[in-house]
Amino acid sequence: MSQHANLDPELVDVLDAHRFDEQQLKAWLRQAMPDIGDRLEVKQFQGGQSNPTFLLDTDSGRYVLRKKPPGKTLPSAHMVEREYKVIRALSDHTDVPVPQARVLCEDPSVIGTPFYIMDFTPGRVVSHPALRALDRAERRPVHEVAMDTLAQLHAVDVNAVGLGDFGRPEGYVARQVSRWTKQYLAAKTDEMPAMDKLMAWLPDHLPATDETAIAHGDYRLGNLMLAPDEPRVAAILDWELSTLGHPLADLAYYCLPYHLPMDLEGSRGIVGEDLEALNIPDEQEIIERYCRQSGRSGIADWHVFLAFSLFRLASIVQGVYARALQGNASNADALQVGKRASMLADAGWRIAQQGNRGVAE
Repeated sequence: MSQHANLDPELVDVLDAHRFDEQQLKAWLRQAMPDIGDRLEVKQFQGGQSNPTFLLDTDSGRYVLRKKPPGKTLPSAHMVEREYKVIRALSDHTDVPVPQARVLCEDPSVIGTPFYIMDFTPGRVVSHPALRALDRAERRPVHEVAMDTLAQLHAVDVNAVGLGDFGRPEGYVARQVSRWTKQYLAAKTDEMPAMDKLMAWLPDHLPATDETAIAHGDYRLGNLMLAPDEPRVAAILDWELSTLGHPLADLAYYCLPYHLPMDLEGSRGIVGEDLEALNIPDEQEIIERYCRQSGRSGIADWHVFLAFSLFRLASIVQGVYARALQGNASNADALQVGKRASMLADAGWRIAQQGNRGVAE
């Protein structure tokens, strides 16, 4: 690991918009987790744009609390109860790397919204796919283990782990297009022609084949906790968007940096980077690694999955922007993030127009 880089998750004092009654939380924890002890120190993780996340330092160890954001939220968004369900199922029944889930509180009277508690997983978080914070020799292996871990997640038998009812087993992309169209329109602030075009194009260009797996929904390096001292995924984080869905949607989302510019602040794109000099696999190598690990011979309709992923991300980013305007976004730079929605939509429409390029076929 590079000595100059601090890759610990960034912690800040709890933001004013997300303060809650810590004494009330402590009283509830003593009932739910009797060994928690008397000490409770709370810090907030900075960097996420969605469900506020907090580090709880206690006598019995360190835990993570995830809660819904305060104020009015979009329909069906911020479902921490679903996050808890999938993490609990995976931590109890599989070797997929997730934190150990502890307790769920659905009573909003405790700290203002539902929340859950899981174990804190030590490790490194590197959000940018160029991985400059890591030594060059470690960069390619990190991307490779990210694909291995994704294939491992998608191989889980949903019925065997009690997640057969975690979502509908068919029509994922169609439902997601409908859902994120509604979410975008509910959060719309300005005209965005590319979004209008994608909303019209996607329902007519759905993937030809349907598959079902546990879809993470936000699978990217920034949501992977790397082990402290080796290129290994210690935990997959941030399960807010998870459901039963098409596994290739996760793969396409991971590959979005290959279609976004490197010089646009905050986009985490790598178009224009020297991948060989960085020791980063190209998109084809990423796809081939995933196909090998998941037993696939190739991928059809790749452009559809990419366009869909950019459309969905643009809708999410627009929601972040709308919440920032209301003053309750979970990250201090949400106003800046929100301005990227139109860039994502433009990229999605470009890919939709280009059509399938026969990737990995």
